[in-house]
Amino acid sequence: MMTSITRAACLTCCVLLASCARHDAAPTAAAATPPGIQYEAHVQAGGRPSNGAQLSNPLHGNPSAARDGATLFVAMNCDGCHGGDGSGWVGPSLADGRWRYGGADAEVFSSIYFGRPKGMPAFGGTLGTTAIWSIVTYLQSLTPPANLATESFEE
Repeated sequence: MMTSITRAACLTCCVLLASCARHDAAPTAAAATPPGIQYEAHVQAGGRPSNGAQLSNPLHGNPSAARDGATLFVAMNCDGCHGGDGSGWVGPSLADGRWRYGGADAEVFSSIYFGRPKGMPAFGGTLGTTAIWSIVTYLQSLTPPANLATESFEE
C-alpha cells in the first residue's frame, strides 16, 4: 500500500522526466552570420572568414528606415567617433561620399557588421541585420557637403 507521500514523489518524478524532453540545439553563430564581402584587410567577427556572397539592402531608399537608422546612429554612439550627422570627428566622415572600404550598401553593411582595422569595432554581435541595414540606409541618405575638408585618405 502506497502512502500519499510516496505517490506524490512518484508523480513528481514522472513530471520531471517528461519535462526533460530533448530539444534541438540553438542555431550556431556561424549559421546566423550574414554573408559578407571578401576583403583582404577585413577584420573577421569571431575569427570566421566571410563567405563573399552578394548582399542587398532590403531597406534601400526607405525614409522610415533612414529615420530609424539615425536614431540607432546616436543610440549606438556612432556619433561619438563619426560626429553628429556622420560629419567626422575621430572617425572619418560618413557624409562626404568618400569611403575607404567602399560606399556601396553591401560594403558599408560589411564594415559595420565585421568592423575594420584601425578602430572600427564589429557590431554584428550587437545589432541585428535589420538594424544595420537601417544605419546603412541613414548613411546613404546623408547629403555630401559642398566643400570637403580633406583631399584624400592616403597616409
